[in-house]
Amino acid sequence: MNKAYKFRIYPNTEQSIMIAKTFGCTRFIYNRMLSDRIEHYKTTKQSLKNTPAQYKAEFIWLKEVDSLALANAQLNLNAAYKNFFSHPDKGSPRFKSKKTNKLTYSTNNQKGSVRIEDGKIKLPKIGFVKIKQHRSIPENWKIKTVTISKNPANKYFVSVLFEYDNQVQEITSNKIVGLDFSMHELFVSSNGISPQYPRFYRQSLQKLAKEQRKLSLCKKGSNNRQKQRKRVALLHEKIANQRKDFQHKSSCQLADSYDAVCIEDLNMQSMSKSLNFGKSVADNGWGMFVSMLKYKLEERGKKLVKIDKFYPSSQICHICGYKNSDTKDLTIRQWECPECKSHHDRDINAAINIREEGRRILSA
Repeated sequence: MNKAYKFRIYPNTEQSIMIAKTFGCTRFIYNRMLSDRIEHYKTTKQSLKNTPAQYKAEFIWLKEVDSLALANAQLNLNAAYKNFFSHPDKGSPRFKSKKTNKLTYSTNNQKGSVRIEDGKIKLPKIGFVKIKQHRSIPENWKIKTVTISKNPANKYFVSVLFEYDNQVQEITSNKIVGLDFSMHELFVSSNGISPQYPRFYRQSLQKLAKEQRKLSLCKKGSNNRQKQRKRVALLHEKIANQRKDFQHKSSCQLADSYDAVCIEDLNMQSMSKSLNFGKSVADNGWGMFVSMLKYKLEERGKKLVKIDKFYPSSQICHICGYKNSDTKDLTIRQWECPECKSHHDRDINAAINIREEGRRILSA
């Protein structure tokens, strides 16, 4: 099995310069290889198989950085082409912009070229860098790859991918819960419990707008603009960290309490566009929450069951099975079943139906 841990690192000035060079070289080799492939295809109507090594004679400065970082840029380009041929609607590979805030590169561990010891991590071409190791690592875990990144707040991180042997014993799904997505509480469970999501983005919206207005008034290229840009980035980082912390705790609690969790397979991007819920959907981070919940359940030998998004969970009475089409109107939060006269809370009723549909799928 593979598992990645993300740690913060503190490179010195020389190491920061080398990391910046590697960021630039991996972006350059990706764009140059993509450009040459496009031009070659226009001329010959055939694909070009180029490698980073072919460019080192012309661009000698490529030899200064880690060669495996350049090789991984080539693999990323190959993966982008593969995705394009498999899903043409997603568009062809795009050039990487120099102005983007996504600064990252990956390298591989070869014969101990990457290792953690004495509060430092050894990185190829960079040396030992101070690391904030907030969790212990078992001795039998082996490092496969590392990804070095820099966020808009000028903080450096390393994501270390470990490989280890772990036989997870599958657990019988006795305790099952259904979750219905909720715009305000993140979700409502079939037990009637919701985590009461604090909506961190909305809470910080006024302060964020104030700092962004200040940034818009700063002269481009000035030191004050750089300082203000960092303030805005730190505020965004704080909101993201608050959201991640809340979602990690909520997903961990669910994974510990239940053998199987049933949810709807929702397309949040379409929902945010069609229903004009962009900010609220982004603030909830439902997709990230589902990803956390999935891997936490799998580590424990448990299951995440996804129900078809067209399943009418909000329309069906969970007691008698009557289908009430009036509940397609999202403003209806409470309704009474015309058949059995049961009174339903919209979200709790939907969560119960999701749980029962998940139970049916598991039994099948």
